[in-house]
Amino acid sequence: MLIRISYAARPILAMLYAGNRYEDPIDGRTYKKLLPYGYEGRQRENALAPGSLSLERHRLLWLYLKEETDFFTAPHKVLHVAPEQGFYSRFRKMKNLDYLTADLDSPIADVKMDIHNIQFEDDTFDVVFCNHVLEHVTDDLQCMRELRRVLKPGGLAIMQVPLDPGMERTDEDPTLEDPEERKRRFGQYDHVRLYGQDYPDRLEKAGFKVTAVDYSRKLSPEQFDRYRLPSQEILYVCSK
Repeated sequence: MLIRISYAARPILAMLYAGNRYEDPIDGRTYKKLLPYGYEGRQRENALAPGSLSLERHRLLWLYLKEETDFFTAPHKVLHVAPEQGFYSRFRKMKNLDYLTADLDSPIADVKMDIHNIQFEDDTFDVVFCNHVLEHVTDDLQCMRELRRVLKPGGLAIMQVPLDPGMERTDEDPTLEDPEERKRRFGQYDHVRLYGQDYPDRLEKAGFKVTAVDYSRKLSPEQFDRYRLPSQEILYVCSK
């Protein structure tokens, strides 16, 4: 089972886990340990920071945006699909951002959106985030094309996905409905694909220009461990 943490419990957990072994770069809090996260049998130790509710991939993305882009300083019109809890309230408060959230089902999103058919005009957004969504959709190439369409030329799009670097090609079957078989093949009961080494090729097929960024290589082993970052996680930074 996944461990789920309510927002009300965060301050208490942050106090209970306070220490100096690990650091969450999103809110600057330090901890003696982090919470485990994942499904039974696949839980990762020291994965979830109780203060921001960030996971390894969130902390990696935050560091990249902070150190390698002008996301936190320049004006940007942002589309954030299925916004992560650790980012949502922080991005909302940033005065340099014109920030719009979208989701197919979530009641807290600004707009209801199916990314197979996005309702905004071409070249609308400077920045697009759509993380850990494409593994759920029926036609990921169509969704990628739509996300590219609404991105401005020269803009930034990041679409993190579950990816097995040991697989040459993406394994997918949107027609598969058995939850246990989905979990076995794709890692989660509600996923319809698990991406392989061809993920950047799929992004390019949708029309994106893709840059593979192994940001963790810019950090020392001590920093990598202290921030609890994901191993073998490449950021595929897209533009058009």
